[in-house]
Amino acid sequence: MVLQAARGRVPNLAEFVAGAPIRGSWWGHPKGKAIFDAANFVEDSGDVLVCRLVDGKVTFVHRRLWPALVRLADRLSKGGLDQISEEHTASGHHERRVTPFPDWVPREIAAQAAGLSESVAEEQLSSWSWLLEKGSSRPS
Repeated sequence: MVLQAARGRVPNLAEFVAGAPIRGSWWGHPKGKAIFDAANFVEDSGDVLVCRLVDGKVTFVHRRLWPALVRLADRLSKGGLDQISEEHTASGHHERRVTPFPDWVPREIAAQAAGLSESVAEEQLSSWSWLLEKGSSRPS
């Protein structure tokens, strides 16, 4: 689980690609194109949920965590697991799309989540246990 570019409680992809903290917008950074390409690669992989789970910021969550998040979704902030994406329109604009949770959840992930006990799901998310404190994944 990483943030796209914002600073927060988890690392972010932009600074990983840049190799150092970024001052200001990553768009103007010398590695801005590489950051953009990396973010698009991650978003297009099919193995990453793009949502606003961590502090309302764009968050990338790998597929291996999806069953645990689905199992414990009622303990997460409302809307945190809604899938977000961008679509390029014919006019060249980008439109943000939101697919509400659980509409985006694949059947196999839902089945895996149903087979998890709450304690196993909590263990799988132990590095991010603060997410399970109601309302803590959104700014106050």
